[in-house]
Formats: sequence, structure tokens, C-alpha cells
Amino acid sequence: METMKRTHTCGALRVSDAGKSVTLNGWIHRVRDHGGVHFINLRDRYGITQAVIDDDAAQELRDLAPTLRMEFCLAMEGIVRERPEGMRNDAMTTGDIEVAVTRIEVLSASEPLPFMIDERSDARDDVRLKYRYLDLRTHSMQRKIALRNTVMQAVREHLTSLDFIEIETPTMIKSTPEGARDFLVPSRLHPGQFYAMPQSPQLYKQILMVSGFDRYFQIAHCFRDEDARGDRQLEHTQIDLEMSFVSREDVFKVVEGMMAHAFRLGLGAELETPFPRIPYDEAMNRWGSDKPDLRFDLELRDFAPFVPGSGFGVFENALASGGTVKVLVVPGRADYSRKQITDLEDTAKTYGARGLAWTKVTGQEGAPSLEGGIGKFFAPRAEEITRALDTKPGDLLLFMADRWKIATTALGAVRTRLGRDLGLVEPGTFRFAWVVDFPLFEFNQEEDRWEAAHHMFTMPQEQYLETLEEDPGAVKGDLYDLVCNGFELASGSIRIHDPALQKRIFRIVGFDEEEAQRRFGFLLEAFRYGAPPHGGIAPGLDRLVMIMAGEDSIREVIAFPKTANGLSPMDGSPGPVDERQLAELGLQLAQRSTE
Repeated sequence: METMKRTHTCGALRVSDAGKSVTLNGWIHRVRDHGGVHFINLRDRYGITQAVIDDDAAQELRDLAPTLRMEFCLAMEGIVRERPEGMRNDAMTTGDIEVAVTRIEVLSASEPLPFMIDERSDARDDVRLKYRYLDLRTHSMQRKIALRNTVMQAVREHLTSLDFIEIETPTMIKSTPEGARDFLVPSRLHPGQFYAMPQSPQLYKQILMVSGFDRYFQIAHCFRDEDARGDRQLEHTQIDLEMSFVSREDVFKVVEGMMAHAFRLGLGAELETPFPRIPYDEAMNRWGSDKPDLRFDLELRDFAPFVPGSGFGVFENALASGGTVKVLVVPGRADYSRKQITDLEDTAKTYGARGLAWTKVTGQEGAPSLEGGIGKFFAPRAEEITRALDTKPGDLLLFMADRWKIATTALGAVRTRLGRDLGLVEPGTFRFAWVVDFPLFEFNQEEDRWEAAHHMFTMPQEQYLETLEEDPGAVKGDLYDLVCNGFELASGSIRIHDPALQKRIFRIVGFDEEEAQRRFGFLLEAFRYGAPPHGGIAPGLDRLVMIMAGEDSIREVIAFPKTANGLSPMDGSPGPVDERQLAELGLQLAQRSTE
């Protein structure tokens, strides 16, 4: 390689380089034969350069040219020249020049490709993952992985400038199940004992605060053995940070600055800070989500005042049982067919709703009517209702009646779908907000007990400290989520640092002292030695880069992701191990029942 080592990348040459002898290394992106003149587009991660084997080139080059195929890896020497007028390509950064080839060395040949290495491959996801090394050669994937690198560097740069110290926490720890199942690692040296892969560095970063490292961060790899659902990965990366002697506003300021710096360096975009602060109850009531997409204006409205006396039993019964009735006004969509409304109803049902009621605003300005669906029950008050909801003839009204959480969440899901179906979101826009004042506890109906809404180490808001046990459902935590474009981007809180308060929380969620000590004894022990007040947050790096890249799946911004079922088609993991390895670990595989 010394004699054919590249002098320039495939994205570097310009007209000012005309006349230079250069060496390029890369992959053949395209080859074309124009009557004995061969054009080769050579690609590396920096760009594409057009090279030409002229019809008067050396015979060995003209003999070699027909044998070259896409994705052969080449070293190429030649002379830079301007392209003739009319043959320049403004779509390429190197489109004003070409390289007249004087020598080629085939560094490596390529088998026929399973899919084309294009700007964005249209291959099926399973094929892309099986041949991920080819998929990663596409400009689209290289751009996204480079963006991920830029974001990581921006995070480190910003936090280091604020005196944060990057500290690595262990990747083999004590199993302390907090939600998802742990990945367990058997110990060879201690038969029958297991490490766990961390679901997050939560306990260790709190111990670092006890240790006096008042500003910590790391870009942490986390592991959760979850069933396949949504856009999840068994392993993911988060930007983990923790601070001592702070309020939540201090955390917000750091994270807002970090996001602004990452967007500035990664996309050249300026974010408007500070981000809005939205209480949880308001987010649910207005948008039907604790991670609202603020890029479009549809909002849920309260329809309860119009229910009494209507004669519509479904709504009246919902209110009588302590529930709520919500309405969503969809401007100009009275033309929606019954099938389209049924499709929206199916969306609502996936969130526990029993149905989706509807009617349409008809008539004239000043003399509105409600027709279709449940319109007949509310027709006598049509003018009052349309005035209160600020509707116009031609609007569609969608209703949800149920318990508050189900009604708001289900109608919020319908809102999200409408935003997508109606094209209400402008591409390339980013709307951040902090959602605050979450409930600290939620009741698990199946298990008939209270459980932590986020995690058990969150500080209750001060006004609830005296009444925690009396009414856990009313307690608000010092919790906060960062949301962007309908995604939860980060979750954090001010933490408990008092062991007595921590034990009270454990008791409310059903952990007796023995169980709490078994799971979290080392944390409680640390809190006995002068633990400072502290708080933090953990933005998801994968999801952040996904949003910045305009993608819908985190698989698009992870170099080697797994399928939704946790498989890696490229390397065949997970796979079996031999009996000798199992024996060294003192393990024996049990036969699973096929019933």
C-alpha cells in the first residue's frame, strides 16, 4: 500500500487541483462504458470522484476496465482535469473535475451484491441487518453515524466546559431489578452467583455524588432484557449525568445548553431556549400525552359541561363514575368517511378505549348543525357547543369518554395519528419541552399495589412529605422529562438522599426492610455518610440522533443494531455455546416445555 496510498479523499478534489497527479483509494460506486471510454465513480466516506479510462489509455488499463464491478476496492492514480462544459455535475461536490486514470490496483474484489449501495437502500430491513457492513457503506448510513459521532463530541465538549468529570461505572453489577428484566452473567469463580448488566448507572451515579464528584457524566451503554415492543433495543446508549447541590432548574439549564450545542454542531440549527415547562396534568389534558408533539396545534378539549341532560348514556355514565369526556376538533375534515373514522377508532382501542364517538359540523356560519354519529344528542345545543369549541362548518369532532387516563391517552393517540396522516408536521422542525410535576406513584390494578411511576429514588415534592402514606396517588415527584417531537428524550429527577425517606418510599411500593436491604443495601449504607442533595437526568443518545437525522427508528442510527426480537442476523447471535463452557460455569440447560 505504500506506493498506492491515497493522497486525497474522494470528496476533496476541486478545479484548483487540475493538473495534479493524485492517488485515490475507495470502492467502485458505478461503472459505465461509453463506447470504449470507461467511467468509474470511486467512493469513500468523504464523497465520490469520477475517474475516466480514456480510449487512448494504456492497453493494460483498457483490458482491466471491463472486469471492474461495483464495490471492488481500488487504489487509483491519475491526473486531475476539469470536466468539459456541459458535463459538469452540480449534484456532486467534485462535479467540476474528473481524474484521468494512469494506474489501477485492485485491492479487493467483490461478490455480486445482495442490494445496491445507493443513497438510501430499499432493501428489506432483515437483509440490511444481515449485510450491515454493506448497508453502512451507503451515504445515508455514513452521514447518520458521523452525526452520532458529532453529537457525542459536542456532549463531551459542553459538559467538560462546565466542570463535569467523565467517569465509567461497572458493566457487571449486582442484580437490582427496577423494571425490565436484567441480563445475567454467571460467575465462573463464584459458582451459582451472577452479575447483572446495568439497566442504567442509576445507583452508581448516586454513589458518586456521595463520593464528592459533584458533576459526573458518561456516555453509558445500558442493557434491558425486554420483550419485543415498539422501537426498542436490548442495548442502548444514554448520556448519563448527575449533579450535587442543585434544583431541577440547574439540571434544565445544563441540558438545554448541551442540546443547543449538539444541534448547532450537528445540524447548524439554533434551538430556542429555555424550553417550555409543562405540568404533567396539563400535557395530558391538552395533548393526551406526557410526551406531546408540539409541532402541530390540535388540542384536546373538555366536553363534560355539555353532557348533563343530553340523554347520551355513554357520556353521562362516564362522568357519573368519576371519568371524563374529551373532544378533539379536526378542522375541515367533515369529509372523513366512516371507514377512516373506524381506523381512528382502532388506534384508540389499542390504548384501552372502548370506542370513539364522532359527529360533523354542518350548516352555515352563524347557524351550525351537528350531523352524523352522536350529533342528534347534542343538536339542540349545536350553536353553544360550536361557539365554545371555536369550530366551523366542515369540521370533524371526535369524542372519548372513559377514566381520565384512558380517555386522554387514547384520544391523544388519535391526535398523533392525525398529525401524521394529515401532514401537519413540517419536516426539519424541533419542538422541545420539559414535562414536570409527574405523579410519584401509580396504582397497579393487576397486583393491587402502588408502584413508582418512574423509579424509587425520586424525591417527593416538599409539600407531600408529611402525607406520603395517607394518599400516595396525590403525591407529585420532583420528576421531569425532556420531550421533543412526540418522543421522550430524557427522564430525570431530584433524588432522595435521606435513608429514612428512602425506606418510606420502599414501604409504599411494597418492599419490606429485608427486601430493600437485599436489593439496595449498599446504596442505603452510603447514604448514612453525609449524602449531598443531588439530581440528574439521562437523555437517550440513540433517540436524540434519530430525531436529529429525521428517522423513525433508532436502528437507523446504531452501527450494529438487533432486530425487534433481539437477533443479530449478521453474526448470528444469540447462539449456542458448547458443553465445556457451560460446565466451567456450573450451568446445565433445562429443557423448556413445548406445551
